[in-house]
Amino acid sequence: MNSLRTAFLLGMTLVLFVVCLPNPYALAVEKPRQLAEDETVVIVLTNRDLETTIKDVERSIPSGELRMTFRLLNGFSFQLPEEEVEKLTTVSGVERVDHVMTYEATINESAPFIGAEQVRGMLDEEGVHLTGKGVKVAVIDTGIDYTHPDLQSSYKGGYDFVDYDDDPMETIASQGPPTLHGTHVSGIIAANGQVKGVAPEAEIYAYRALGPGGQGTTEQVIAAIEKAVEDGVDVINLSLGNTVNGPDWPTSLALDAAVEEGVVAVTSNGNSGPNMWTVGSPGTSKKAISVGASAPPLNTPYLTAFGEENEISLYPFSGGLPWAFKRDLPMIDVGYGTEKEWEGVDAEGKVVLIKRGMVPFTEKVMHAVAAKARGVIIYNNTPGPFTGMIEGGVNIPVVSITREDGEFLLEQLELQKNKELTLRTIYRKEEDFVALFSSRGPVTHTWDVKPDVVAPGVSIDSTIPNNGYLGLNGTSMAAPHVAGAAALIKQAHPEWTPEQVKAALMNTAKKLVDQEGVPHEIHEQGAGRIQVDKAVAATSLVYPGALSFGKWSKDDLREKRPVTLTIENHDTVKRTYHISPPFDVPDGVEWAVPFAITLKPGEAKEVTVEMDLMPSVLAAGIHQGEIVVQGGKEDIVVPYVFFIEEPDYPRVMAFHFEHGDKPNSYRYELYLPGGAEELSIDFYDPDTFEFVATLDKKVEVPRGMLQNEFEELDLKDGIYRVLVTAIQDGHQDTIETFIMIGEELLPPKAQEDEESK
Repeated sequence: MNSLRTAFLLGMTLVLFVVCLPNPYALAVEKPRQLAEDETVVIVLTNRDLETTIKDVERSIPSGELRMTFRLLNGFSFQLPEEEVEKLTTVSGVERVDHVMTYEATINESAPFIGAEQVRGMLDEEGVHLTGKGVKVAVIDTGIDYTHPDLQSSYKGGYDFVDYDDDPMETIASQGPPTLHGTHVSGIIAANGQVKGVAPEAEIYAYRALGPGGQGTTEQVIAAIEKAVEDGVDVINLSLGNTVNGPDWPTSLALDAAVEEGVVAVTSNGNSGPNMWTVGSPGTSKKAISVGASAPPLNTPYLTAFGEENEISLYPFSGGLPWAFKRDLPMIDVGYGTEKEWEGVDAEGKVVLIKRGMVPFTEKVMHAVAAKARGVIIYNNTPGPFTGMIEGGVNIPVVSITREDGEFLLEQLELQKNKELTLRTIYRKEEDFVALFSSRGPVTHTWDVKPDVVAPGVSIDSTIPNNGYLGLNGTSMAAPHVAGAAALIKQAHPEWTPEQVKAALMNTAKKLVDQEGVPHEIHEQGAGRIQVDKAVAATSLVYPGALSFGKWSKDDLREKRPVTLTIENHDTVKRTYHISPPFDVPDGVEWAVPFAITLKPGEAKEVTVEMDLMPSVLAAGIHQGEIVVQGGKEDIVVPYVFFIEEPDYPRVMAFHFEHGDKPNSYRYELYLPGGAEELSIDFYDPDTFEFVATLDKKVEVPRGMLQNEFEELDLKDGIYRVLVTAIQDGHQDTIETFIMIGEELLPPKAQEDEESK
């Protein structure tokens, strides 16, 4: 059976609701006066004639002042005393009022944060400032709005693999769900106007492989990769992916092939964190640079219950507005957020607390939107944090909190006579930690370290169609920071190979710690957060930039496993290098490393590093550490991993169910990263959990993608709860999802598994 794979854009969170200037739909009044100490600025949306509402607001609040009107949004910005904001909400025609936010994490800050601005003061071999000039960067994505004033000088051409022509313009509304992702990614790399990309004079070649709604097939993506290589690009950026953690997925292999042709390939790691093994293809590519997301300088919101000292961490959902409240808000509890629990609830102007489970996230939130709630807090039904996505997006903030924090809020709520709890938002300046949503490694089967590096991917402001700007979250935003950095390195060192560019970025990366000061694990940050100024100036290179010694069984005999490191001296003087194994070596592990390696300027040498291991005395699970290469201007840290026994990765992933090619037929596909001794797909009643039927049952299924088609199903039309269970090596994993049998079958992207409830 032929089946087209669908590559979905890695989830993005809207960070700006109002598009910044320049905007053809925004009519600016004369320059607003300076805010008084007690004044604020709000965005007002109206459900009637704009001019009439403005007049009514000005009449009701004469102390206020109109700033800008937004025809596209049918709204305006208004400057007024903070104490008058509540009165503003009561004016006839005012639909909603939101305080204007101050955004600190834009390209104008994230690019300098990784050292890109500092690099512009350096010169290449021709004496030209390092701006990416002359370096060709392919953006394989949703296309590009090449008419954007910040991209006109950067855009040089491309191809459209959706419409098959030479015009890779973004999808517009008349063609289907409009897109903006490729324009945003291109701006991060090479915007050169009101905002500056990482490499503002790099040449952008846009290859439209994802069409309406940001969807495309493996075929289109691979065709775009091949075309980019044929066109002689120097760098490829792929901010897209799926949930398959396998090294042999076609897009991963295509990127490996591109690297072999001399192209630096950069791809996003995925937005399915924070658990291990969540990296998806093509982020699993061995030779590409896979990029996770870190936080640039941000004002991070925390919640407190009024009068309490406990601070609650918020984890934003993709598809919701940012949590940016500046005044206290009432909160109410609506249980699981089922339709019945919403009956008779007055949520207007309030924040609603909802428990995870029973109802898909999107349904929970849409009920809140219909009830005119100001925001949604979803608390976990198991320990620890989580994130999710709202399909289609909504115009209110949606965040998650831990089960423990949710239960704390419920306890405080019970103490209130009116069953409303006052919440206060406080803000802290934070930076340089790995984003919760950023997918983690390692890669199944090869056990490679992923991501390779991390880069800013939280609240990144960049270009969007129609001359606009928007802030988004995602590893989709982190990858182009690295692609732009690679362009700067290629301008400085045009002779460097993709492996050398990757090594420069990994060797000079900064190790990150979390908000509690605990170092992030290797499978969370790879080598660390890129520092492009140091990468460009690197005079010593060591590669590969991370090592995997594979998997061992406790029954294995003592064994030595060698790996080869290449050390290069790009300095003008002779260098002697020493390799230091980790100091805290556990019992059962010994290292053999060269004593000293002396290299003349421009000389390179391969050396062997050997791990001598006795598996029987080591604990089962992941083991990781760092090897340090000393002797250059700065020490180079090379992270490594190895496993004792078969790791606890998900035994089944990427389940999709859809209509087949024939009438009344259905098909499914799923990925088994390690094969399965037993596999079953069972249908249950969605409410009672009563067993209905087994769709498929197999034994001894080999590793890889499994597909099957059924010409007819002996099932009544309706919604079913489906459990997909795989057992391998004593581990059992289950995907839970909802499927509709009948003409209105839910498309794969709309199917909600347990992670979506």
